Amino acid sequence: MTKELVIVESPTKARTIGRILGSGHTVIASLGHVRDLPKTRIGVDIKNDFSPEYVIPQDKRALVKEIKELAQDASTVYLATDPDREGEAISWHLIEAAGVDPKIVQRVVFHEITESAVKEAFEHPRALDMDLVDAQQARRVLDRLVGYELSPLVSKKLRWWGLSAGRVQSAALRIVVDREREVEAFIPVEHWSIGALLQKEGATGGKKANNSFTSHLHSKVGDKQALNIPDEASAKKLNDGLEGATFAVEKVQVRGVKQRPSAPFITSTLQQEAWRKLRYGARKTMSVAQQLYEGVTLGDQGSVGLITYMRTDSTNVAASAVQEARVHIKKAFGADYVPAQTRTYSRKVKGAQEAHEAIRPSSALRTPDRLRTFLNAEQHRLYDLIWKRFVASQMADAQVDRTTIDIHATAKSKQAYLFRATGSVLKFPGFRALYLEGQDDSDEDEAAKLLPTVAAGDALKNLGLESKQHFTEPPPRYSEASLVRSLEDKGIGRPSTYAAIVSTIQDRGYVQADRGRLTPTLLGKVVSDMLSSHFKQISDLNFTAKLEDELDEVAQGDRSWREMLSTFYGLFSTSIQEATENMPRQDIPTGETCELCGKPMNLKKNRWGSTFLSCSGFPECRNAKSTQVKTGVSCPDCGGDLMERKAKKGKRRSTFYGCSNYPTCNFAVNQKPVPEPCPECSGLMVQRGRITAKCTKCAYSEPLGSSEQSQGEEQEAEAVEA
Repeated sequence: MTKELVIVESPTKARTIGRILGSGHTVIASLGHVRDLPKTRIGVDIKNDFSPEYVIPQDKRALVKEIKELAQDASTVYLATDPDREGEAISWHLIEAAGVDPKIVQRVVFHEITESAVKEAFEHPRALDMDLVDAQQARRVLDRLVGYELSPLVSKKLRWWGLSAGRVQSAALRIVVDREREVEAFIPVEHWSIGALLQKEGATGGKKANNSFTSHLHSKVGDKQALNIPDEASAKKLNDGLEGATFAVEKVQVRGVKQRPSAPFITSTLQQEAWRKLRYGARKTMSVAQQLYEGVTLGDQGSVGLITYMRTDSTNVAASAVQEARVHIKKAFGADYVPAQTRTYSRKVKGAQEAHEAIRPSSALRTPDRLRTFLNAEQHRLYDLIWKRFVASQMADAQVDRTTIDIHATAKSKQAYLFRATGSVLKFPGFRALYLEGQDDSDEDEAAKLLPTVAAGDALKNLGLESKQHFTEPPPRYSEASLVRSLEDKGIGRPSTYAAIVSTIQDRGYVQADRGRLTPTLLGKVVSDMLSSHFKQISDLNFTAKLEDELDEVAQGDRSWREMLSTFYGLFSTSIQEATENMPRQDIPTGETCELCGKPMNLKKNRWGSTFLSCSGFPECRNAKSTQVKTGVSCPDCGGDLMERKAKKGKRRSTFYGCSNYPTCNFAVNQKPVPEPCPECSGLMVQRGRITAKCTKCAYSEPLGSSEQSQGEEQEAEAVEA
């Protein structure tokens, strides 16, 4: 009997769909693309209207032959690749490479690999969408043109073999480099705060009692502008003036606030939250999500797809899934946790495809606890995150009472100051009983801060004043999660490309991750500056975003892909020609000086791919040395230099600081050493966080730079005395 042929991308997906469809279908995996542009040449005929030259790789020829033979015996060939442009293009390449008769080809699309979704898709097949195929072709040809013409030029001008310059990766690199420049240019500004620990008059207990609370100096009574306390002297003056002041409650304001749950995940928000809560990078997140989507064996049930398709920019959710979630919420939490109306979410992302669904569990009834024995640790943690986010998105609002207490402190001088205390009480947890979204770069405690019951006119007892020194902080360096969010906000890339973009700029050596934060390398900075100066259309963020919009227009059938490429290439080829003639060769300066001749040392790469420092006076001066970075701090054990190094093992290869006399001396620390020794015990000081230095021998700590400041003040005092 003739069987129907079904083609998917992966063996796991083939296994899951094969179980659903039964013995009447032959399901085979293509293992991704079966055709692509050649690796050894550009493969695009620019003069012939940008016609691509596709080839079948050697390792895919046997598979293509097998598909061709199976298709000849099949009554129908179903293309069941992923529901996006890439999936559509894989399907088109399959039938083109295997020479399948278009009359027997049907395209089926589903967003979750469940029995109901798959059977529904096979009952309503469609033709291949050539607009989606053309959009993917345009992206592939566009990236090939940029990569093959720009990369060799950049390599030649920097005399650095094997460099890569891509259309989207260059924009992402610029975002990271621009942020690094902001960090480097940032000058911390000192400021102080004054807090008062207060307690209602007549109350018992001391400073640690539950009925005491902290308020902070806000302003002088009558002034709308908050007090600026720039230095310790100003803080001491205010502190002294408040000694013996009388404190009384002026006003208590309680405001009820409703908090709505976050929308279910799309690709970018999943990658962001997986980093915040699980410390999964973008690539790892998508890899584990792919496993959950394609299917996991659940005992006697066989292979089951556990989540919907993970490359999406839509927050739409099927009505049946919403109803299932509401049933579970009522059973698990009670009727009060089910909102009166079902929740819908609209997504304002450029090019969002509303036909897609959000990332959600294929069944809300499959709780993470039920699946624990079937999933490995990584799968379970990510499924738990996706399941909780989705179910919480359909739960009732959390209700919070936010309290603000305004307090007047009347000093002996009769000057009145406004102190303010704020806190919140969770009255009804709602969705927070299950899930709360994480935050980037926030030290705020999400826990409710309780305040005692007081009323206007109540006299308060001052249990103590405390002055604290603070420094403004630079903008935080990007994590993978926050970079993905920035790319999305700027309209650069699409759900299918975020993880690849973030990974590529690290794999190319342009950006390195240190404790989760992305920092451009010397090479990355130079490449980014070179592209910004000579290829504005490549590094310009708005231009890159505009190209994404144009690719969306092609996908929607509103624009010809060849015409779009022609418009782009006219400007790009002119830039290439001008840069070839006018762009000077550049070195990669390191800021170090040759100890033999005094000329600058530059970063170089040898034929084996290792980097080293070389004197710019070569060949007259042949001085060269390792790229290990000196910290300028001596080893506390042997007096050698502490060097910045990268761990040789581990996925993130974190930075540490070790002695130059290794292996004779094994001293090493994870935190960056600070040049000034501890003023208490003369021990090694290391950087803790962004603004604090801490001793490695004793408990002493201080704001970064304060030792240099005090040393400068001492030198200035000595000069005045002299």
